[in-house]
Amino acid sequence: MPSDTWTPLHAKIHRTIRSRRLFARNHRLLVAVSGGQDSLCLIKLLLDLQPKWGWHLALAHCDHRWRTDSQANAIHVENQALTWGIPFYLQTADSPPNSEAAARDWRYQVLSDIACEHKFDCIVTGHTASDRAETLLYNLIRGTGADGLQALTWQRLLFEKILLVRPLLEVTRTQTGQFCRDFQLSIWEDSTNFELKYARNRIRQELLPYLQENFNPQVESALAQTAEILQAEVDYLEQAACHLRKEAMFETEGEKETISASSFPLKLNRRVLQKAPLALQRRVMRQVLLEVLPIAPTFEQIEKLTALIAAPNRSQTDPFPGGAIARVQDDWILLK
Repeated sequence: MPSDTWTPLHAKIHRTIRSRRLFARNHRLLVAVSGGQDSLCLIKLLLDLQPKWGWHLALAHCDHRWRTDSQANAIHVENQALTWGIPFYLQTADSPPNSEAAARDWRYQVLSDIACEHKFDCIVTGHTASDRAETLLYNLIRGTGADGLQALTWQRLLFEKILLVRPLLEVTRTQTGQFCRDFQLSIWEDSTNFELKYARNRIRQELLPYLQENFNPQVESALAQTAEILQAEVDYLEQAACHLRKEAMFETEGEKETISASSFPLKLNRRVLQKAPLALQRRVMRQVLLEVLPIAPTFEQIEKLTALIAAPNRSQTDPFPGGAIARVQDDWILLK
């Protein structure tokens, strides 16, 4: 297929970027490329759309040093950048990260460092609808609320006002693979994607194919659509919870007094919270605990704090991680 062919996928991504306002014209985009089919599809699409948008594109690769061929993988991606005539940035880990979570944190940190140093507006990744479906299932199995089920969003803020953008969230891995074959893109196969010791690989290699065969051939798209619906609902609930929390941090009798969220003890008015639906009560308590605890709160910890809204006077919790204790004093929940 000739390289200048305009495909339905080109048109789809062009419309998505415009309708969701993912990028502006002339933006500087740092594209994270592993060498796999999703990231190669992404960079090819952006290169083909570049004349319409005037973007400045550059390619970044992160070598985790997990595999014996990781250096060869990095050289392969660098050669692709040279072929396309775009800047290339490589970051190599000092030592291999000890978990997928640690690798992800390191990757986003070094990408942000590159973006800040070279004044890029966005970091762009090739996460797809298939990734979105896998993430929803992974978090659902581990136990999560709506926030975890919609964790892969179109945009999110990283460090120093750098946006992370995912333009392919309505494109499946099957589609990116076909696109790479059509344009004869040289895919680097990552052998770790087939190691079943990783939970995400078991979801990809075993669970999703089982669901496709036995329940819904379009299960990836269906789950991705569910994540999209949840994203809008989570955004709404978070805004409503922020408003409720601010209201609960004011005196309701006499002169109103603002109480800083960072002051201790932190005070929330129970009479204000009692009027709200349980979903908003829980979200307020989650927001509070996210600021107070050294780690993200569990469902049980959120429930423990929420229970104080209707608890008898002088009730209190056992210590949270880090030593914080919440107690009831008349109309107030005090956290210190």
